[in-house]
Amino acid sequence: MKIEEQVALFMQGTQYGDVKVKNAMAQELNERLNQAQKKREPLRVYCGYDPTRSDLHIGHTVTMRKLRQFQELGHDVTFLIGDFTALIGDPSDKDVTRPILTHEQVERNARTYAEQAFRILDPKKTTIRHNSEWLSKINYADLIKLASNFTVQQFLSREKFKLRWEKGDAIYLHETFYAVMQGYDAYMLKADVQVGGTDQFFNIMTASRKIMSALGSKPNIAICLPILPGTDGKEKMSQSLGNYISLSTTAEDMFGKLMSIPDKAMPQYFRLVTRWAPSEIKEIEKALTDSTMNPRDAKIKLAFEVTEAFYGNEKAKNAERDFIQRFRERKIPGDLEICTFEPGEKILDTLINSDIVKSRSEGKRLIQQRGVRLNDRIIEDWRSDTEVGILQVGKRRIIKLDRK
Repeated sequence: MKIEEQVALFMQGTQYGDVKVKNAMAQELNERLNQAQKKREPLRVYCGYDPTRSDLHIGHTVTMRKLRQFQELGHDVTFLIGDFTALIGDPSDKDVTRPILTHEQVERNARTYAEQAFRILDPKKTTIRHNSEWLSKINYADLIKLASNFTVQQFLSREKFKLRWEKGDAIYLHETFYAVMQGYDAYMLKADVQVGGTDQFFNIMTASRKIMSALGSKPNIAICLPILPGTDGKEKMSQSLGNYISLSTTAEDMFGKLMSIPDKAMPQYFRLVTRWAPSEIKEIEKALTDSTMNPRDAKIKLAFEVTEAFYGNEKAKNAERDFIQRFRERKIPGDLEICTFEPGEKILDTLINSDIVKSRSEGKRLIQQRGVRLNDRIIEDWRSDTEVGILQVGKRRIIKLDRK
């Protein structure tokens, strides 16, 4: 593939909020690819994933698919497990301080990350690294040198920090370390390209590039991709918000959760988590606009495509058949009552808050009798987290759950 074609492919789907920045990144990428070709060396590309939870979700695969594009064109890809940055947690998309995890929690969460990532990435072409390899060895002198490249104002101007400052909420000093640590990751990996979501814009465009330049390296090129909304169609897909689709779930569960997303979120899912070409997406969207395709049929097509990518054709067909039998044939209405829940709310509390049960004892009894299903999955523990989707309690009531 010609250099210009590679640039077009790698920049496809990127988002910077400023066309001048996007053009600048494309130009730098073009120059770096030309240099690499002359030296007959591949680009060094990476993306980091913090094991703040035990499983990855399909929102993570947006960046993984971009890494896969680089792999397929012969470039070196590193899947970085942020086992040290996870101790702080990225504050980029949070308007509250993240809880600090222990080494044991992070280690436990990280155990299956590589295995899950290989459902997208080629294991033979992927290098797995942990940033504790270098971040755990930084001393105060190192930290002072790195931190001297930033001002307090730069951090306070960030959207989430600014919001917390204006509300009078606490901003802890350790939260500012995260961007500095991520910048040092890029330097230690000698990265030519760093892939990340648009919520990582400051960390990549400011912190990584500034630190690499300060330490005498060429600044890396930022490939920033849109954030996949969760199954509620509103917020970023996140385990903590209960609006995610895990990579370690079953084909039936993945298919069912994809069918629960709002119609308005489908275009983003078309572009971010399918293997469809832009022309195919355009054709589906035209059919939806012309009303020659029912939104539910488009959603089934979407659910099948994503499920097949992870589980293969046979399991995707079984998941589709299972969904149709359970939902269509039982004629679950499309105008279900919508009940909302707080992030982190337990299923027992949801049963009570939605007036399905009158007491905790009644709710526990229904769960013990296997009479409660969430997204067609039997709930066996009343302490399970509530998720966005369809809640069924026996044959008495069916409601749609959405996050507040």
